[in-house]
Amino acid sequence: MKFTKILKRYKFFLFSILITILLALFDKTIGLKSFVIALSSFKQMISVLPPIMIMLGLMDSWISRETMMKYMGKNSGFGGILLSILIGSLAAGPMYAAFPFTTVLLKKGVRFSNVLIFMNAWCVTKISTFLFELTALGYRFTFARLLINLPGIILMGLIIESLLSHDELENLYLNAENTNK
Repeated sequence: MKFTKILKRYKFFLFSILITILLALFDKTIGLKSFVIALSSFKQMISVLPPIMIMLGLMDSWISRETMMKYMGKNSGFGGILLSILIGSLAAGPMYAAFPFTTVLLKKGVRFSNVLIFMNAWCVTKISTFLFELTALGYRFTFARLLINLPGIILMGLIIESLLSHDELENLYLNAENTNK
C-alpha cells in the first residue's frame, strides 16, 4: 500500500528517469548530456531549497494564521496587495522556490489574489533584478517596466481570483491544508 502511494507520488520523476535511460540506450551522447543537465539542475535546487525550507518553517511557526489573515487575508485591501508585492520583491532564488511559500500562504488564509500577486512579484519585481536592470539598461527602461508590470501584477491576481468559483477557491485552500499530512 505504502509502496504504491510512493510510486503514484513520484510517477513523473520515475517516468523521466526511464525516458532518459531509454534515450541513453539509443544515443549515448544525448543520454549522457541529459544526465549531466539533470544533475546540474539537481545541484542548483539542493543549494537553494534548504534555506528556503528553514525560512518557511520559521514563518509557519512564528506568524499566526490570524496575523496573516489580518494583513493579507480577504479584508486586507490595498495593504495586503502592497505587502504581497513587497514580500515577493524581497525574495531570492528561482521561481520554483516560490511554490512552497504559496502553500504556506494558502494555509495561513492569505487571499488568493494576494498569493498570485506575491508569485508574480517574485518573478517580475525582485530587487536583484531591479538593480541589474538599473545598471545595465538604465533608469528609464527600469522604471517604465515597473510602471507597466506593477498594475499588471495586481490586475492579474484580481482577475484570476474573480474567474474562480467559490468551490474552486475552497478546494485550493483545502488542498494546501492537506499537504504534508
